[in-house]
Amino acid sequence: MSFWLKGTELKGATVSLIPMTADHRDEMVRAASDGRLWELWYTSVPSQSTIDQYIEQALIDKSLGKAFPFVVVDNKTGCIIGSTRFCNGTETQRRIEIGYTWYSKSYQRTNVNTQCKLMLLTHAFESLETIAVEFRTHWHNHASRTAIARLGAKQDGVLRNHMMDTDGNYRDTVVFSITNSEWPTVRKSLMYRLDQMSDK
Repeated sequence: MSFWLKGTELKGATVSLIPMTADHRDEMVRAASDGRLWELWYTSVPSQSTIDQYIEQALIDKSLGKAFPFVVVDNKTGCIIGSTRFCNGTETQRRIEIGYTWYSKSYQRTNVNTQCKLMLLTHAFESLETIAVEFRTHWHNHASRTAIARLGAKQDGVLRNHMMDTDGNYRDTVVFSITNSEWPTVRKSLMYRLDQMSDK
């Protein structure tokens, strides 16, 4: 088993990324209930009925060395406000994806996503020494596509009929990435955005 994705906690100015455990289930459901996020048909946010399977699969992938799931914690309140993870990691190719990201509705359109992505990308490029970090999203998730592009990621392409959803419909997946040569400029941009947000 690969230990490339070793356990770690990433701490930011206002939020932290804590390794996900089964004990987080109730808080995660409460966080997703803020906005009833599971009702967005093009996302995979857990609900009361799916949370156990959601966490179980995340921890299985973690045990296989393919993923490392986090919960997002508000440093001020200590409450879980979302989740994200490293996934589809390939140690030999030094590539990884950041995905399964969601935040409580009251924390959307704040600096939380920028801060989380800065922590994750810093860890990926500067600790894991990846050569590229991918982002994937549903073709119809226009908010996610805009947010990913705003990070500085470039669109690689669209995987047509990439996977099937629970209703049996095929999903087109939009793939973005940031390479290690682009990282210094992306990091500078993200830090600038955070500074601008903190001034408001």
